Amino acid sequence: MKSHFSLALLLLAFTHGFSQVSQPKSVDPFTSSDSSMKKGSLMPTIEIQGVRAEQKYPFTQSMIYKSNIVKNNLGQDIPFLLNQVPGAVANSDAGNGIGYTGIRIRGTDPSRINFTINGISYNDAESQGVFLVNMPDLLSSTNSIQIQRGVGTSTNGAGAFGATVNMLTNEIQEKAYMELNNSVGSFSTFKHTFKAGTGLINKRYTVDFRLSSIKSDGYIERASSDLKSFYISAASIKENSSLRFNIISGKEKTYQAWYGVSEEQLKINRRFNEAGLRPVGDPYDNETDNYWQTHYQLFYNKKINTKWNLNNTIFTTTGKGFYEQYRSEEPYANYGMNDPIINGNPVASTDLVRQLWLDNIFFGNNISMKHKNDKREITFGGNMSNYLGDHYGKIIWAKNAVPKDYKWYDLNANKSEQSVFGKWMEGFGDLQFFGDMQLRNVQYTINGFRTNPTLNINQNWTFFNPKAGIRYTKEKISAYASVARATKEPNRDDFEAGSQDIPRPEKLDDIEAGIQRTEKRYRYAITLYYMNYKDQLVLTGKINDVGAYTRTNIAKSFRRGIELEGTYAFRPWLQLTSNLALSQNKIQSFTEYYDDYDNGGQKTNDYSLSNIAFSPAVVNNSTLSATVMKKTELKWIAKYVSRQYLDNTSRKDRSLNPYLVNDIQINRTFSIKNGTTISAVMQVNNLFNKRYAPNGYTYSYFYGGNIINNNYFYPMAERNWLFGLNISL
Repeated sequence: MKSHFSLALLLLAFTHGFSQVSQPKSVDPFTSSDSSMKKGSLMPTIEIQGVRAEQKYPFTQSMIYKSNIVKNNLGQDIPFLLNQVPGAVANSDAGNGIGYTGIRIRGTDPSRINFTINGISYNDAESQGVFLVNMPDLLSSTNSIQIQRGVGTSTNGAGAFGATVNMLTNEIQEKAYMELNNSVGSFSTFKHTFKAGTGLINKRYTVDFRLSSIKSDGYIERASSDLKSFYISAASIKENSSLRFNIISGKEKTYQAWYGVSEEQLKINRRFNEAGLRPVGDPYDNETDNYWQTHYQLFYNKKINTKWNLNNTIFTTTGKGFYEQYRSEEPYANYGMNDPIINGNPVASTDLVRQLWLDNIFFGNNISMKHKNDKREITFGGNMSNYLGDHYGKIIWAKNAVPKDYKWYDLNANKSEQSVFGKWMEGFGDLQFFGDMQLRNVQYTINGFRTNPTLNINQNWTFFNPKAGIRYTKEKISAYASVARATKEPNRDDFEAGSQDIPRPEKLDDIEAGIQRTEKRYRYAITLYYMNYKDQLVLTGKINDVGAYTRTNIAKSFRRGIELEGTYAFRPWLQLTSNLALSQNKIQSFTEYYDDYDNGGQKTNDYSLSNIAFSPAVVNNSTLSATVMKKTELKWIAKYVSRQYLDNTSRKDRSLNPYLVNDIQINRTFSIKNGTTISAVMQVNNLFNKRYAPNGYTYSYFYGGNIINNNYFYPMAERNWLFGLNISL
């Protein structure tokens, strides 16, 4: 059954090219996607107009609506909801989708994916990464998610080099409600969510509230998560204006599992976790990551007249936290201390416990105006933001001669940004012409690094990002083509390259074309893309002038591919959805550096047209869903990912094996006469116990006359399950 059913799904996918996230015809993604609220009855949600692409825009996009979010929200983080997007591959440090998670879209990692919440940038200003563990259970307050693949339209925050992910929480609930959502699953996983809302009071005021707790032991040993969050949103809504204030807060404590599992250990115990291990005795019980983050968001929307809308958003995000580590035989010199004399003898090292802290604040203002009539849409606006980050380290315990809470570094950084944009869409019959220009200025100051406290960085960049396209729409067919430029500054780690090798910004030119057709029983879409990079930053293994391994600019690289997506209804109760992403991801010329322990220094290997790391040539998602007994839905979900390389050398001995994973899900909804609705969801992941890893890393060196590869993997759990029970009053 395993092989025949999986191959059948894949064959249908290759034949039809279907999509998991196709858009229901009755849903308007730019107001209240799944509600019954009539258009125009209240002030619409427009705070996302500066970042989201409308359906008529010539960009590649997918929508995930509230109905799908609710069905799949069992405690796993956002990347696992997005895992069915074309070309997406999700991963998890703990192996079960809870705690630290990540995603790549078209082979692009989160530091190159622009995430926004209600139009406000979520990417960390310095690393440009996305740490969704800091916002546990955000999905329970999310109404819709738009994913633009490629550069997409103008947006706030970090440059989009592979995709943008725009999450909206500000949907209006007209009626009072209360929900209890609970999940339980493998590895002592528990999720408890309480939600309530007043509905519209006096047809004007509304308050929404959520309180969440997620706990899990994780699949990997000791990879536990203790996650808490709350959400409060209060709004005053009139026919022509609205004012909304959100507080979104999360607290996470996760036992570190970010070292992965070595290739040798994977054969013995694939759940092994080396974090916290000491030379003697049990693992250190508090080798944890701890972080608190709170978002304050204030939105003012104004309908000036029948054609003009204004949005002004003020935001502040505060974050503070640390990760704690037990370290054995650490040299005193690494902590700015002289070797102490103990019993008359100098001691060069000690066991210790240290905490590496980050205390930061990010604040700013987004503003936009939109003009719309029957043939024309004009949107323009801007963004100003500032980030202040304080990095410091403390030793909270030492075996020998270190003062308690000794602080050995305290370094700060500041990053500010200003941007303006303008979008123009003009209609001529069945044609829509689109133009988009963004001017972005970034200033970044770093006052030292932990391993190099005297290295100061002061950089200023100005980026111009133009975009243009055309869309043709005629009855059931729509086709588009676009060209877009994106530019992106290096991140904090890149500047540890030292004063002699300052990294350059990355540039991307993205050409996309697509066509889609919608019929009564089927829908399909085909997308072609070519993404041409200049000065892309990649790891080469080269040691810089301060002895660190950091990313290096490479002159030319590209991604090109085709994405097939759609849906087909065999019967009103039986439907297949799937997507297939085929791609080539290449570096024109690449030099690998690796340490030579036999002779000292480094050796090199040159490669031509090697594969970009973590960029599978084939990604397929297929879902067969059947509705039985009216309110019971059965789903069979299959995902195939081809070989991924751990570095840019295309060496098979430094790669992740291809995998095909099957999940099943059963949803059942019960309606009770007093208006109460109960829904139950049962999900079995990795039904056939496939042993696979979607993520990892590698480093190599020359020793004993041979190249030694050290491969590490982040394995996913074998067969596991989650059960959710949701009660809506």
